[in-house]
Amino acid sequence: MTAVKDEIRNLNTIPVGALGIIPLKGCLHLVEKVDQYLVKWRKERENEHADTLAFSGYERESYILNADVPRFGTGEAKGIIKESVRGTDLFLLVDVCNYSLTYKLFGQINHYSPDDHYSDLKRIIAAVGGKARRITVIMPYLYESRQHRRTSRESLDCAYALEELTSMGVDNIITFDAHDPRVQNAIPLKGFETVQPTYQFIKAMCKTHKDLQFNSDHMMLISPDEGGMGRAIYMANVLGLDMGMFYKRRDYTRIVDGRNPIVAHEFLGSSVEGKDMIIVDDMISSGESMIDVARELKARKARRIFCCATFGLFTGGLEPFDKAHEEGIIESVLTTNLIYQTPELLSRDWYINCDMSKYIAYIIDTLNHDASISDLLDPSERINNLMARYNAGEY
Repeated sequence: MTAVKDEIRNLNTIPVGALGIIPLKGCLHLVEKVDQYLVKWRKERENEHADTLAFSGYERESYILNADVPRFGTGEAKGIIKESVRGTDLFLLVDVCNYSLTYKLFGQINHYSPDDHYSDLKRIIAAVGGKARRITVIMPYLYESRQHRRTSRESLDCAYALEELTSMGVDNIITFDAHDPRVQNAIPLKGFETVQPTYQFIKAMCKTHKDLQFNSDHMMLISPDEGGMGRAIYMANVLGLDMGMFYKRRDYTRIVDGRNPIVAHEFLGSSVEGKDMIIVDDMISSGESMIDVARELKARKARRIFCCATFGLFTGGLEPFDKAHEEGIIESVLTTNLIYQTPELLSRDWYINCDMSKYIAYIIDTLNHDASISDLLDPSERINNLMARYNAGEY
């Protein structure tokens, strides 16, 4: 699929309603880039019905609506929408991982937690008061997605959050690379989409490395655990590569930081000697597992190692990756800008940023026209076109 085809996909369909976007605190920078794409496309798009009532407000200087969540000295807050949302097709975007934001709590500086961001989202939904024609929540990192199943007497936070949002009037929830997509079973009658950034990973690798050989003799896909097999299998099949997998051997007699510690990573797969490795996962948390897997691959004489993860949390800091890069363990780390990125991360020479703003703009534009996004959810055709251009030396 070409960019031109993407941009004219919804030329003749009537929008659901006037488009409105409300970014929650923490994702304004990303939404501003999304907004620029939408403004540009809609000004360039020719439509014979553009002057009709159905297309009222279709072309605007910005689709971002004025909203705020001010806080009181006690840390309590309220959601305020400062312009009309009646009849709008409303998109709310929230980054629950942006810990850089702060607020005062009894005079003390307090950093935002995922709970704070989620509460602010609910406050804005409550402020809408059912006046919007449709509400779509785009939550790239799904709130509480790591607590997606019950293994003992414990809470089911992610499923409860999805139920709560839909009960408040949310029609669709769009997330990226959900830790376990089966959590959507909690809301079977509502829209839920989990989007993979596979195309953006491959595109970024092709832009930064011109000597890659995408064939089974020179490259291999690796899943760092059994839970990530699905995304690794898809990427390997689209690229025509072999796949290997590690499984984590844990010590179930102890619990450290809320989980059983990993004793060793065991490998299942063919020889990796002399091949470039792409390790693909949904997130880099502390990075300990990713680096351990990279070390295991290097011990098996792998060539270069590229780490791809949708969300770069780096909760253990960047030093472990600095060290791994210096030692030649890791060539590059690729993550998206769907969540907060520190200036220190963006300055690292081993880091490759995958911009998702244009992709989000495509999704919003398509949904506003009530058209299918199935071709956006399955990027295999775009990946094949990219591979053809790259192999021909045109990229």
